[in-house]
Amino acid sequence: MPNSYSQTRAATSLMRRLKRSLINPTALARPRCFTTTEGHRPTLVHKRSLDILHDPWFNKGTAFSMTERDRMDLRGLLPPNVMSSEQQIERFMVDLKRLEVQARDGPSDPNALAKWRILNRLHDRNETMYYKVLIANIEEYAPIVYTPTVGLVCQNYSGLFRRPRGMYFSAEDRGEMMSMVYNWPADQVDMIVVTDGSRILGLGDLGVQGIGIAIGKLDLYAAAAGINPQRVLPVMIDVGTNNEKLIKDPLYLGLQQHRLEGDEYVAVIDEFMEAVFTRWPNVIVQFEDFQSKWAFKLLQRYRNTHRMFNDDVQGTAGVAIAGLLGAVRAQGRPMIDFPKQKIVVAGAGSAGIGVVNAARKTMARMLGNNESAFDSAKSQFWVVDANGLITDERENIDPDALPFARRINEVGRQGLREGASLVEVVRQVQPDVLLGLSGVGGLFSKEVLEALKGSTSTKPAIFAMSNPTKNAECTPDQAFKIVGDNIIFASGSPFRDVGLGNGRIGHCNQGNNMYLFPGIGLGTLLSGSGIISDGMLQAAAERLAAYMTEEEVLKGMIFPPISKIRDITKEVAAAVVQEAVEEDLAEGYRDIDARELQKICQNEAEVLEYVQNNMWSPEYPTLVYKND
Repeated sequence: MPNSYSQTRAATSLMRRLKRSLINPTALARPRCFTTTEGHRPTLVHKRSLDILHDPWFNKGTAFSMTERDRMDLRGLLPPNVMSSEQQIERFMVDLKRLEVQARDGPSDPNALAKWRILNRLHDRNETMYYKVLIANIEEYAPIVYTPTVGLVCQNYSGLFRRPRGMYFSAEDRGEMMSMVYNWPADQVDMIVVTDGSRILGLGDLGVQGIGIAIGKLDLYAAAAGINPQRVLPVMIDVGTNNEKLIKDPLYLGLQQHRLEGDEYVAVIDEFMEAVFTRWPNVIVQFEDFQSKWAFKLLQRYRNTHRMFNDDVQGTAGVAIAGLLGAVRAQGRPMIDFPKQKIVVAGAGSAGIGVVNAARKTMARMLGNNESAFDSAKSQFWVVDANGLITDERENIDPDALPFARRINEVGRQGLREGASLVEVVRQVQPDVLLGLSGVGGLFSKEVLEALKGSTSTKPAIFAMSNPTKNAECTPDQAFKIVGDNIIFASGSPFRDVGLGNGRIGHCNQGNNMYLFPGIGLGTLLSGSGIISDGMLQAAAERLAAYMTEEEVLKGMIFPPISKIRDITKEVAAAVVQEAVEEDLAEGYRDIDARELQKICQNEAEVLEYVQNNMWSPEYPTLVYKND
């Protein structure tokens, strides 16, 4: 690490975290075990026979042993051959490959949606096997259960709906939510992902159909973070929809009325939050795909009193920060040079402003974390929305974007004006980074990318972060072809690497939120922190940024492969736990109190093992019947 980290207290803290993340655990003393490994405890059940076979949480299908078949009254209800879970998965994968084409509802039904249907059927009958398949094939199936396919699922959810999954709180349920929450069968819930369906990915208002995004996110919490799927809850808050097509659709499953607004809307969200935290005081709530005008307001309303965060604002920001820090490293510079980066941002919604706020805070921490540093960091951003460059001359400017409005006299000296187009801004600023969070597919046109060739950076970075794939600001092929081979490229959705000739590869880094949000949730859970602080989010981003080796980043690889997601999540969660302890927010988890947790966090290997031991793995538990 560069010596300049010691120049300021903030930089020292950053160095300490990064050093801690790079420690080789095998070089340390053998850590002690802290708890029984999650998922390996015998499970008490209150049902037998066909009831067990019809319960996806406990069903093992043909993997029930003969002893369990006798114990659970299953003898004769299954074929006699007992199969291992590996044999079951092999049989399923053969079926999946065969059915991928047959499951399509005609030529308009993409292959990805066919895969989703088949995986969803497995999820409905055997959760353990579903997560075993998902973890073993995470690189292939994450884009199916999450972005980009989940967007297609949400668009068609009313037609795809077969089996209830999660809970629905609606505007019609006002006054009843406190009793409704007890209809959920689990006495313990660790993680809730909630949406109001108002801004699903870049697809707009999908109303009640947006619950597909909450289900998909929680699949990744189970697969990547090892949150026990029996202790997660997807939630849709249906306050209506402004999508006229859905309002007129006779098959639409949600409230066919326009969205509540103002105090009425807030009252519904307040009632929901009170209900879930009354029943499950230690639950963590992740807000997902709320339209911009509510995303920030609700985050500020609850974040200092509840264990909650907004993934679009804070998760997207964290992944972007990790990518931006990685880009600095990929340019052959120390991360402490991040405050010198010139960044043009296309998009001023919840994601765009969330990223800019987080990047500004990161720069300020590196510059000394005082008012002067905070003000100085602001000058590194040029924010462009649908109306062009945002300056202080803009009328009716969004309050969230106001801090980043450029002074009109300053941009005038740069040859710019209020509302200047993206191509004008890129041409005049010559940025180190072009960051897209606009939701507008193809926004980085040939003209914009041509303008970026004038960047003062020897290796400019292009972040086309909007989801799903069709909303990406540009493709990697376009970026490498127009700007040149010597760039850093990242996107929100998955793309294939680009062949540059002579065996060289243009790496397409996916800046996927799944690198961070599972670790943030798991780390918060295991720390027992009552809130999710900026420091905990910052620690998560910094650990992700440090995950890649120097050799990898110099090749343009700034994000790790999705195949390593369990290990990445473990590292991120450990960083979150350690930061919670440092900030004196940690209260402990299960049998580990705050004092013991503080001791664990003094040893990198011990905190990693603590996290590992509390990650659920999809192994069939031993079932023990207990008569009510």
